[in-house]
Amino acid sequence: MNNKELEVVSKLPASKRYEYFIKKVADFEEVWALFDDGWAVSEDDNGNTLIPFWPKKEFATLCAVEEWKNYKAEQIDLSEFMQTWLPGMKTDGIKPSIFLNNEDSVVIEIDNLVLDLQEELEKY
Repeated sequence: MNNKELEVVSKLPASKRYEYFIKKVADFEEVWALFDDGWAVSEDDNGNTLIPFWPKKEFATLCAVEEWKNYKAEQIDLSEFMQTWLPGMKTDGIKPSIFLNNEDSVVIEIDNLVLDLQEELEKY
Protein backbone atom coordinates (compact mmCIF):
# COMPACT_ATOMS: atom_id res chain seq x y z
CA MET A 1 0.00 0.00 0.00
CA ASN A 2 1.39 3.40 -0.90
CA ASN A 3 1.48 6.42 1.39
CA LYS A 4 -0.93 8.39 -0.78
CA GLU A 5 -3.66 5.73 -0.47
CA LEU A 6 -2.98 5.49 3.26
CA GLU A 7 -3.35 9.25 3.68
CA VAL A 8 -6.40 9.67 1.42
CA VAL A 9 -8.36 6.72 2.83
CA SER A 10 -7.56 7.68 6.44
CA LYS A 11 -9.15 11.09 5.85
CA LEU A 12 -12.40 9.76 4.37
CA PRO A 13 -15.60 10.17 6.41
CA ALA A 14 -16.28 7.21 8.74
CA SER A 15 -19.08 5.84 6.51
CA LYS A 16 -16.75 5.74 3.47
CA ARG A 17 -14.00 4.10 5.53
CA TYR A 18 -16.56 1.48 6.59
CA GLU A 19 -17.36 0.73 2.92
CA TYR A 20 -13.62 0.48 2.20
CA PHE A 21 -13.23 -1.88 5.19
CA ILE A 22 -15.98 -4.22 3.94
CA LYS A 23 -14.54 -4.37 0.40
CA LYS A 24 -10.88 -4.85 1.45
CA VAL A 25 -11.66 -7.40 4.17
CA ALA A 26 -13.71 -9.45 1.70
CA ASP A 27 -10.94 -9.07 -0.90
CA PHE A 28 -8.03 -10.17 1.29
CA GLU A 29 -10.00 -12.32 3.78
CA GLU A 30 -8.26 -10.75 6.75
CA VAL A 31 -8.97 -8.24 9.49
CA TRP A 32 -6.40 -6.37 11.59
CA ALA A 33 -6.43 -5.43 15.27
CA LEU A 34 -3.85 -4.15 17.76
CA PHE A 35 -2.34 -6.54 20.30
CA ASP A 36 0.03 -6.24 23.29
CA ASP A 37 -0.63 -8.81 26.06
CA GLY A 38 -4.29 -8.42 25.07
CA TRP A 39 -6.28 -6.77 22.34
CA ALA A 40 -6.65 -3.00 22.18
CA VAL A 41 -10.04 -1.88 23.49
CA SER A 42 -11.75 1.45 23.91
CA GLU A 43 -15.09 2.76 25.15
CA ASP A 44 -17.83 4.81 23.55
CA ASP A 45 -19.54 7.73 25.27
CA ASN A 46 -22.05 5.33 26.86
CA GLY A 47 -19.36 3.16 28.45
CA ASN A 48 -19.74 0.30 25.97
CA THR A 49 -16.55 -1.69 25.35
CA LEU A 50 -15.30 -1.50 21.77
CA ILE A 51 -12.62 -3.43 19.90
CA PRO A 52 -11.20 -1.54 16.92
CA PHE A 53 -10.61 -3.36 13.63
CA TRP A 54 -8.94 -2.25 10.39
CA PRO A 55 -8.80 -3.57 6.83
CA LYS A 56 -5.00 -3.39 6.54
CA LYS A 57 -1.97 -3.54 8.80
CA GLU A 58 -0.86 -0.01 7.86
CA PHE A 59 -4.11 1.58 9.09
CA ALA A 60 -3.94 -0.31 12.40
CA THR A 61 -0.31 0.75 12.86
CA LEU A 62 -1.30 4.42 12.44
CA CYS A 63 -3.47 4.05 15.56
CA ALA A 64 -0.75 2.45 17.69
CA VAL A 65 -0.21 5.70 19.60
CA GLU A 66 -0.67 7.02 23.15
CA GLU A 67 -2.09 4.23 25.35
CA TRP A 68 -1.62 1.79 22.43
CA LYS A 69 1.94 2.87 21.56
CA ASN A 70 3.38 -0.57 22.41
CA TYR A 71 0.71 -2.44 20.48
CA LYS A 72 1.45 -4.21 17.21
CA ALA A 73 -0.93 -4.91 14.35
CA GLU A 74 -2.03 -8.55 14.31
CA GLN A 75 -3.83 -10.30 11.48
CA ILE A 76 -7.09 -12.18 12.07
CA ASP A 77 -8.35 -14.59 9.42
CA LEU A 78 -11.76 -13.47 8.13
CA SER A 79 -13.46 -16.83 8.71
CA GLU A 80 -12.16 -16.86 12.31
CA PHE A 81 -13.34 -13.26 12.71
CA MET A 82 -16.85 -14.08 11.49
CA GLN A 83 -17.24 -17.51 13.13
CA THR A 84 -15.44 -17.00 16.46
CA TRP A 85 -14.71 -13.34 17.19
CA LEU A 86 -18.04 -11.73 16.31
CA PRO A 87 -20.27 -14.32 18.05
CA GLY A 88 -18.03 -14.13 21.14
CA MET A 89 -18.10 -10.33 21.14
CA LYS A 90 -21.88 -10.38 20.80
CA THR A 91 -22.15 -12.74 23.78
CA ASP A 92 -19.84 -10.47 25.81
CA GLY A 93 -21.66 -7.28 24.79
CA ILE A 94 -18.59 -5.85 23.00
CA LYS A 95 -19.12 -3.82 19.84
CA PRO A 96 -16.79 -3.59 16.84
CA SER A 97 -15.28 -0.19 16.13
CA ILE A 98 -14.61 -0.24 12.41
CA PHE A 99 -11.67 1.63 10.90
CA LEU A 100 -10.70 4.09 13.62
CA ASN A 101 -8.53 6.92 12.31
CA ASN A 102 -7.65 8.37 15.74
CA GLU A 103 -10.70 10.64 15.45
CA ASP A 104 -13.76 8.54 14.76
CA SER A 105 -14.95 5.13 13.59
CA VAL A 106 -18.15 3.30 12.76
CA VAL A 107 -19.54 1.48 15.79
CA ILE A 108 -21.96 -1.05 14.38
CA GLU A 109 -24.17 -3.86 15.62
CA ILE A 110 -22.50 -7.22 15.01
CA ASP A 111 -25.49 -8.61 13.07
CA ASN A 112 -25.28 -5.69 10.62
CA LEU A 113 -21.53 -6.14 10.19
CA VAL A 114 -21.98 -9.86 9.49
CA LEU A 115 -24.70 -9.13 6.92
CA ASP A 116 -22.55 -6.51 5.17
CA LEU A 117 -19.58 -8.89 5.04
CA GLN A 118 -21.70 -11.82 3.81
CA GLU A 119 -23.26 -9.62 1.11
CA GLU A 120 -19.82 -8.51 -0.10
CA LEU A 121 -18.40 -12.05 0.02
CA GLU A 122 -21.25 -13.30 -2.18
CA LYS A 123 -19.83 -11.15 -4.99
CA TYR A 124 -16.70 -13.31 -5.13
